[in-house]
Amino acid sequence: MERGNQTSSFEFLLWGLSERPEQQNILFLLFLWIYVITVAGNLLIVLAIGTDARLHTPMYFFLASLSCTDIFFTSTTVPKALVNIQTQSRSISYTGCLVQLYFFLTFGDMDIFLLATMAYDRYVAICHPLHYKMIMSRRRCTLLVTACWILTSLVAMTHTFLIFRLNFCSKKIIPDFFCDLGPLMKVSCSDTQVNELVLLFLGGAVILIPFILILVSYMHIVSAILRVPSAQGRHKAFSTCGSHLAVVALFFGTVIRAYLCPSSSSSNSIEEDTAAAVMYTVVTPLLNPFIYSLRNKDMKCALGRFLRGKVFFSWGQ
Repeated sequence: MERGNQTSSFEFLLWGLSERPEQQNILFLLFLWIYVITVAGNLLIVLAIGTDARLHTPMYFFLASLSCTDIFFTSTTVPKALVNIQTQSRSISYTGCLVQLYFFLTFGDMDIFLLATMAYDRYVAICHPLHYKMIMSRRRCTLLVTACWILTSLVAMTHTFLIFRLNFCSKKIIPDFFCDLGPLMKVSCSDTQVNELVLLFLGGAVILIPFILILVSYMHIVSAILRVPSAQGRHKAFSTCGSHLAVVALFFGTVIRAYLCPSSSSSNSIEEDTAAAVMYTVVTPLLNPFIYSLRNKDMKCALGRFLRGKVFFSWGQ
C-alpha cells in the first residue's frame, strides 16, 4: 500500500493480550487495576522524594526520574490496550501506531539508561565515598539525565523513521498488544533488512552496553564491599544496592528475552512474546515502587511522612 494512503486511512490490527473472548473482562479489570496501582505507586515515590529534603540526594533524584519514566512508559501501551478490550476493537491507526512506537522506545530506553546511571551512582558512593559529593554534583546529575533523554529521543527517532519508510499490507495483524519494532517488521511488505540491521546493532548496543556497564559497576562494588572489615558495614552497603539489582534483573531479563532472542510466528511463540512484553512494560513498572519502598527504610519513612501530611491536610480542609 502506498505511504500516502497509509497516513490517511490505514489501520493496523493488534493481536492483543489474548484471543479468548471469555478472558477479556478479566484481563480488562486486571490490567486496569495494575495501571492504576502503577501510576499511583510511582507518583507517590516522586511526591515523597520531592517533598522530603532529606531525600534530595543523587540516588533519590535518579529514582524519582525512573518513577516518572515508568508512569509515561506504562501509559504508552496499557490505556490503548484497555480501550481495545472495552470496545472489542483491535484497530490502531497508522499515525497512532508510529506515535506509540516513538514514545514506547523513548521511555523504554530511558529506563535502561537510568538503571545504568543509578548503578554508576552506587559505584561512586561505595567505591569513592570521599569524592561522592564532588563527582555526583547536582549539575552533573542533571546533565546525566538530560543526556539520557537526548540519546533515547535520537534512538527512538531513528527506529521510527526507518519504520515510516516501510510499506504495509492491509489488514495485517501485529503479533503484540502494542506497536513495537519486531512485530511491525514482521507485517511489512517491504524489505526490512536495513531495519533488522539497525535493530541488531543500535538496539543491541542500547541494551547490552548499559547492561555491561551495570555488571562492571557491581563487580567493583562487590569487591569494595568485601574489603569492608565490619559485617554491619557490609550489610548496609549491600542493602543500598539490593533494590536496584532486583529491578535490573527483572527488567533486563525480560527485555533481553524479547529483543535478543528471536521467535517464530507460531501462536505459542506469539503468546510467549506477549508474556515477555507484559513483564517489562507492565509488571516491572508496577513492582518498582514496592521494591524500592519496602527494601529502603528512608523511602518508607518519607512515604509515611508524606501520607500523614496528606491526611492531615485533607482533614484540615
